[in-house]
Amino acid sequence: MTGFRVERRPLRPASQWALPLATVGVLLVGASGGSAPAMAESPHELVYNVKHSVFGNIGTYSNLIEKSGATTTIKTTAHFLVTALGVGLHREDAQRVEQFLGDRLTFFHGVTVKNGETTEIKGQANGNNFVIDGPSGQVTVPASVKPANPWSTASIESSEMMRVDNGKVEKVSVSGGGQTNVNIDGASTSVREYDISGATKYKVYIDNHDTPVMFVVDDDSGQVTFTLKK
Repeated sequence: MTGFRVERRPLRPASQWALPLATVGVLLVGASGGSAPAMAESPHELVYNVKHSVFGNIGTYSNLIEKSGATTTIKTTAHFLVTALGVGLHREDAQRVEQFLGDRLTFFHGVTVKNGETTEIKGQANGNNFVIDGPSGQVTVPASVKPANPWSTASIESSEMMRVDNGKVEKVSVSGGGQTNVNIDGASTSVREYDISGATKYKVYIDNHDTPVMFVVDDDSGQVTFTLKK
């Protein structure tokens, strides 16, 4: 779900994701007799080991999930380094923030440093739309858009998905949801398996606690697998 891509270039890097991010506001909800800050839940962090089917272990990826009332904030950090025979082929670091009000994406900010080149993506809800500012300029897309970053079942329930490295939006179809088992840290884990098809194909495996314990990205250089480690 990351848009990760390793391109074939002679002895040069090629694939997606650091700079401080803006602070996101806290939603205030009404309480009996006036307004009061929403009760915030304890943050929950999902940390993944990342493995490429050709290049082996290439880094880590994490989502810090913070909930306060109807607002959910996801803070993502990614560090990738692809090497072959001691030669660096690709380096990528990223930080981003996405915020939801209920199931609707209301805010996005991401900075990706890929092989020394920095890309910044900004997004904001606007009426019935979501407006994205990126390298290709400003685009307006349906409010139902979701970033390509699985953190729950709700995060994959859309027919429009935004690539988090460049802000491009593509049509996708989501299917599956049937029960299966995957191996997580040596233990067989019961999950629901979802297939997401678009310009890139993904598989997402979500456990009974609504946690993505594994997701797999099909890349033209091989498969990239993200496996939860805590």
